[in-house]
Amino acid sequence: MIIARRPLVLAASTLLLAAPALAQGRVATPPQTRGPFYPPTFPEDSDADLVRVRGAQADAMGTVAHLRGHVRRLSGDPVPGAIVEIWQCDAQGIYRHPRAPRTSAFDGNFQGYGRVATDARGAFAFRTLRPAPYPGRTPHIHVQVTPRDGAGLVTQLYVAGEPLNARDGILNAIRDPAARAAVTIPFVPADRIEPGALLAEAEILLG
Repeated sequence: MIIARRPLVLAASTLLLAAPALAQGRVATPPQTRGPFYPPTFPEDSDADLVRVRGAQADAMGTVAHLRGHVRRLSGDPVPGAIVEIWQCDAQGIYRHPRAPRTSAFDGNFQGYGRVATDARGAFAFRTLRPAPYPGRTPHIHVQVTPRDGAGLVTQLYVAGEPLNARDGILNAIRDPAARAAVTIPFVPADRIEPGALLAEAEILLG
C-alpha cells in the first residue's frame, strides 16, 4: 500500500504546485544570466530608440525591429511603472562594452542600450535591431525588468525559427519547453509600421 500511495502523493503535490500557472494558462518568464556586457556606464542617449542615436547623421546598420510587449504578474495583472531595460550587440555582433571582444569597431550609430517605463497597461515599446549572432551565441536581446515593488527579472529574448537556437547552451538550459517558448518570439515583417522593419511582441510574466 505504501508503494502504491507514494506516486499518488507526489503527483498530487506536483499538480498543486503547478495549479496557479496552469489555471491561468500562463508560464512565468524564466530568468537568465545578465551576461558580462551589461553597460558599466549608460550612453548619454538611453531612450527607447536604439537605432537612432541623438546627434548621429545616420541610423544603425542592420534590420530594424520594433520590440513591443507587456509586463504582467502571473495573475495577468499589469505592472505599471516598471523599468524595462534592453541591451544587445550591434549588427556585427559587437557590444558597446569595454571588455567586449571585437573584430571591428562598434557601430557608433547604434545605441546598444535603452530603457523605458511601462505605462498603466504594463506596456512597453522599443525600436531596435533584429539581434545578431556572435561566436558561441544565437541572436538574443537581454532584458531587465525592475518593478516599483517586488522582485525584478533578468532574462533574454530569442528569435523564433533561428537555426542557431538549437546549439545555444544558455537558451537550452531552460529545460521546460513552455518556459523556453516564452522567451522565443517571432520577428515578423511590419511594413505597416516602418518599411523593411520587423515586429516582435513579448509578454513578460513576473512569477
